[in-house]
Amino acid sequence: MRILLNEDQLKAGVEGLAASIDRYYGEDRPLTVIAVMTGSIVLFADLIRRLSMPQRVGVVQASSYRGGTQSGELDVDSNMMIDVKDRDVLLVDDIFDTGRTLDHLTQLIRKRGAKSLKTAVLLHKHRQHEVALRPDFVAFEIPDEFVVGYGLDYMDMYRNLPYLAVLEPDEIEATASEAKR
Repeated sequence: MRILLNEDQLKAGVEGLAASIDRYYGEDRPLTVIAVMTGSIVLFADLIRRLSMPQRVGVVQASSYRGGTQSGELDVDSNMMIDVKDRDVLLVDDIFDTGRTLDHLTQLIRKRGAKSLKTAVLLHKHRQHEVALRPDFVAFEIPDEFVVGYGLDYMDMYRNLPYLAVLEPDEIEATASEAKR
């Protein structure tokens, strides 16, 4: 694997992301922060501890990668999402790739009556996006490569890596073979 962002860079990026969000919302404005599971779990834990405003936290499950490196049909389970009606909401995701996940979830949250809605992502991938929406807060811009670590996975592996790495084609093949055993 080729390391794209090391631990120190990730820490600094999350601190910068939190500072931008703090500047926008201020210290006294209550915020409902929702994580898009499972990829954003590490980012979410690090981010909410750095935000200074009062917070309610919740999760929504969304997935479009099922055992591959290409995005497929989006599957959303919002049963665990907390009430957002008349609340300022920040939706936190790991990566803005095609944009379909964030676009779908922002529509869902708006339909549920959020007073305001902003989005934050760890990574904004440079590629052709499928939607007009762009994230409001971004920690890092990255090239169009398949990355793992810091919560991001391939076939449910590598989430635990403390850095962000590019998974090379031979590593993708080896991981896929190992997962089939």
